[in-house]
Amino acid sequence: MTGPESSGALERRRVRVARGFSRPRGGSRTFNTAPHPFQRRSSTPWLYLAPALVVLGGLLAYPIYQLGLISLFHYTQAQVSGGEPTTFEGFGNYAELFRDEQFWQVLLATVVFAAACVVCTLAVGCALAVLLTRVRAVPRLALMLAALGAWATPAITGSTVWLFLFDADFGPVNRVLGLGDHSWTYGRFSAFFLVLLEVVWCSFPFVMVTVYAGIRAVPSEVLEAASLDGASQWRIWRSVLAPMLRPILVVVTIQSVIWDFKVFTQIYVMTNGGGIAGQNLVLNVYAYQQAFASSQYSLGAAIGVVMLLILLAVTLVYLRLLRRQGEEL
Repeated sequence: MTGPESSGALERRRVRVARGFSRPRGGSRTFNTAPHPFQRRSSTPWLYLAPALVVLGGLLAYPIYQLGLISLFHYTQAQVSGGEPTTFEGFGNYAELFRDEQFWQVLLATVVFAAACVVCTLAVGCALAVLLTRVRAVPRLALMLAALGAWATPAITGSTVWLFLFDADFGPVNRVLGLGDHSWTYGRFSAFFLVLLEVVWCSFPFVMVTVYAGIRAVPSEVLEAASLDGASQWRIWRSVLAPMLRPILVVVTIQSVIWDFKVFTQIYVMTNGGGIAGQNLVLNVYAYQQAFASSQYSLGAAIGVVMLLILLAVTLVYLRLLRRQGEEL
């Protein structure tokens, strides 16, 4: 067999092997049984996740289904007590809700308040995370314990403590600042500011601990190189740490958006149910008032569905923007 002929036979043999079979010298046909890469996926991970998925389905999927179902009916105290039959309204509850001027005012206040809480929480949490990498062991341990104590404090307890600190008659803050009997919860913006302080106080530890763990995972050589190049601490954070910690920052941002958008306890406790004439209402408190104070359970359910859709939309848009930038999540 000549050289070109042998190379051609070898090429034909490669083609037959690529097609899934080959014919060796003995004449028997053998098949390529190597699995396709897409066929190597096993169902074992899903078996491990099945119990958690069942629990999540029972705790999340079914309540959301019931919430959406109630929002499509006329469901008040009369229907709960059995005095009147339930009637199908379709999207009538949503139409009534969108015609309500107070709903749009509360929605705007909720968006602005949640955005301010998220920005302040991320700023405080990231700043303290960087500070943890700069202090010695004892101050770092003290700061961690104090932050975890704030994180572990129940929302109603923290709200009560902050109300006492800023109380018009007995609060130490007014005495230190010389404000006399100034009431922080009387004005709309001062009340929102007071609630914002409490929300940031109980939320920043999650951001601080998460970002601190991410910073510790960054190679020290990278930070040392940036310092040797003369970069300031702010430049190191903006140009080195923030891009490397972007997946972590995505997680804490989305969590903060969800938590702060559906704040209930702090507003309800610190403003006595929404402030004077409802000036400090947010969507969660507004839904509670409609459902339980006014017995309009279908309207309260409709507000809950709207909140769910808004949070899903914000999360999906944020993740889509990051994927367009080539970030791996």
